Amino acid sequence: MAVTAAAMPVPKFPGAPNLLGKAILAPGAAIESVMISPLFNRRFICADHPEGEVTELGDALGTDCLVLGGFADEDSGYFRLFKSDGKQNPDWYGWHAPVLSPITGKVVGIYSNPLTNTPGNMQPALPSFIAFKRPDDVVVVYAHVTDIRVKVGDQVTAGQIVALDGNNGFARAPHIHVGAYRGVTPLQIRWDQKAEKKIFANQ
Repeated sequence: MAVTAAAMPVPKFPGAPNLLGKAILAPGAAIESVMISPLFNRRFICADHPEGEVTELGDALGTDCLVLGGFADEDSGYFRLFKSDGKQNPDWYGWHAPVLSPITGKVVGIYSNPLTNTPGNMQPALPSFIAFKRPDDVVVVYAHVTDIRVKVGDQVTAGQIVALDGNNGFARAPHIHVGAYRGVTPLQIRWDQKAEKKIFANQ
């Protein structure tokens, strides 16, 4: 969800203060983590942003997640991201996959970017995103979503469908960026593996 000088003006959300502001992690400080509910109701894989790679809250220590497919293709195994060459969004297993709420809490921010990218290309603009907030003030952000099913002020339950997987803003393929922070401190994402066990039991 990285933002550059060419990006659109950043909207402000009182419920998600500091979103896209400077993340502060003191040199040598331990990295805190937050455990959240699974992003998708199918197998997925994530690539983390290491410390210092991006420095905005919602980005810092975040992770980019893609749905895995190929389950019916005996020759290729499980670890495929797209069905053929990946040049069109519907070719990706994650395209328009249901996106599940990371927490039980409140929707405190929504931004919508109506433009859809073609795989391999991206727009220098903010992606569509949803910001969620737990009662302990942890904010979790999902970026690159589409077909958002919630609105600011809604109470959500972990695992509830809140949007679909999209490809907009700073994205080159259908995926969801997940970031988290409390105050000005970025948090590392951990997945609730007990919840994953229930969701993935028959996969």
